[in-house]
This record gives sequence, structure tokens and C-alpha cells, in this order.
Amino acid sequence: MPAIAVALKHVTKRFGARVAVNALSLDVAQGSTVGILGPSGGGKTTVLRLIAGLETPDEGEVHLGGRLASSRRRLHIPPSERNIGFVFQDLALWPHMTVAGNLLFVLDSRRWPAATRKSRMEEVLEMVGMRDRAAEHPGHLSGGEQQRVALARAIVAKPDLLLLDEPLSSLDADLRAELRHELAAIPKKLGVTMMYVTHDRSDVEAFGGTQVVIPRQSA
Repeated sequence: MPAIAVALKHVTKRFGARVAVNALSLDVAQGSTVGILGPSGGGKTTVLRLIAGLETPDEGEVHLGGRLASSRRRLHIPPSERNIGFVFQDLALWPHMTVAGNLLFVLDSRRWPAATRKSRMEEVLEMVGMRDRAAEHPGHLSGGEQQRVALARAIVAKPDLLLLDEPLSSLDADLRAELRHELAAIPKKLGVTMMYVTHDRSDVEAFGGTQVVIPRQSA
């Protein structure tokens, strides 16, 4: 039986009077793909942010690799030490850095050996078809190119867990279909556990895995 990469235990998160996540329990096996589905505003993104350590639960616990990562309003493992790659819905690329700079910053912050950073950056940009745009700034790239750079940045430091928040929502239909195929291959290619948020059934069909439906919570 595979090890458990992520475990949520009765996790609740509130924003004021609004309950975003209500007593959610979930086990994610190492190497698996899990899709989180539900209506807009239903707390899907909050689940990813809780796992990444960008939010803390009001109740319950988050475990990563068998270790307690977060509990009630407390971080036990800081986000920078969780070895998680995150592709945000708005991509959140650093506009003042080049494509190469976006990746090198991650490798530097994860304390990769200086001698290997450049070769690793080039390897991952080659993987996503963006090596020839390494010197460009994100603002000079198309939407699809920015999406590839965001994915490259998320995987460059060899994360144990890859989180994708509506990764294709801003792209046109043809580009979404092309990138779905590429993203669906990532878990097997890299041996990484992948969790994704979507409201698009076409994403679910392409990425597969286990689906978790989160209903809209009432205030």
C-alpha cells in the first residue's frame, strides 16, 4: 500500500462568518492524482492553500508525509520547507525577473547547490518547451507561454507534491486542450503527487485520478 502524502483531518477554515472548508478529511496516496471539484467560491482553492501552508486551519490538522504540518491556527512546517510546487490561478510569475530568473530564484531559495542551478533550470525549461525564452520577461510572453513557465517554476526544485489551482482557466479552448495533455503526463513523468482544482469536466477527463467534490458551504 502506498504511503500517504497528504492527510487532512477534520479541517475547518473560516473567513469571518463564512465557512470555506467544513470538517474536511482526506487522504492522498503518494504518487496519486486527486482532483478537487466544486462550485466557484466553494473552498477548493482554500484546500490547496491549507496544504501549502499559506493558510492555517481554524480546526483540525494537516499532515504531509506523515508529519504534522499545520494545526489549529499554527504552522508546524513553514511553507518554504514543505517541498511543494504551486501553480496559482493567476500564475503569480515575478514580472521583474526573466523566465530564467523566476526558476533560479526558486532553486536559490531551496538551497540547491550553486553549481547545478543553471543546468537544472535549462533542463526544466527544455521539458516545457521554453528554453529559447529564458531571457524574456513574463510580460512579453503569451498566455500559454506564461502557463508553461509557471509549471516549470513549480517543478524545478523537484517537489514531492504539485498543486494546480484552475491551471487552464484563462486559456482559449485550443490551448487548453494542448496543455491538458502535457499536464496529465506530469505525475508519471516526474513521479510526483498531484492535486488540482477545477470546475471543468474536461480537465477531470484528462487528468483522471480520484475526484473529491466539495459542496458550497453556508455562512
